[in-house]
Amino acid sequence: MTEAFAGDKKKGQSLLGPVERRAINWMIPRIPRPIMSHHLTALTAVWSSLIVVFGWLATKNLQWLHGVSVMVFLQWLTDSLDGSLGKYRKQGLVKWGFFADHLLDLIFAGSVVIAYSFLVEARWLQFLFLILLLVTCATMATSFLSFAATNQFQIAYYGLGPTEIRIGYIALNTFVAAAGTAIFSWGVPVVVAINLMAFLILAGQTSKNLWAIDYEANVDGNPR
Repeated sequence: MTEAFAGDKKKGQSLLGPVERRAINWMIPRIPRPIMSHHLTALTAVWSSLIVVFGWLATKNLQWLHGVSVMVFLQWLTDSLDGSLGKYRKQGLVKWGFFADHLLDLIFAGSVVIAYSFLVEARWLQFLFLILLLVTCATMATSFLSFAATNQFQIAYYGLGPTEIRIGYIALNTFVAAAGTAIFSWGVPVVVAINLMAFLILAGQTSKNLWAIDYEANVDGNPR
């Protein structure tokens, strides 16, 4: 018997998850009828494009980073509501929603890294932003590949999920707009190191779990 698709059921809980859920449950019935879940999903492409534009404008005036923060907030809003709205309206776009939503989430994450990369001139910092982009994509890919193998989808680890990361973006934008980009000279290496370590831990744990699952599937416990 084929196992039911579970892409709409997330494993793990972020620190702000309960508060976020209450807010979503309050907003869903109040969304105008003409707005459907796929409209909200598609808006991430708009927010991501504007993040890149505002990041480029911030090279002339750092106050444009507040525009990036607004786009990050709007992406949280539409990304948080789309799946729940689809269930509430019984649209049935479960698999399409999983695909489109997380493809656009990947584009959104990349757009933020690209926007920040505009703000540095040193070649070594630009190179680190390329590494950060690669690590970000690899981390998200690990979650997707783990789901493909286990039918369990997890995007929050140790209490940190997409919402907490977005808050970090907004806090960083506010700080840089006020204090300047000097923080990048030491902050970017630290962020890259933390993200790389988190990716290696996640990939290692995922590999270990899948290895154990494969061995348990063998009746005698021996490889064939």
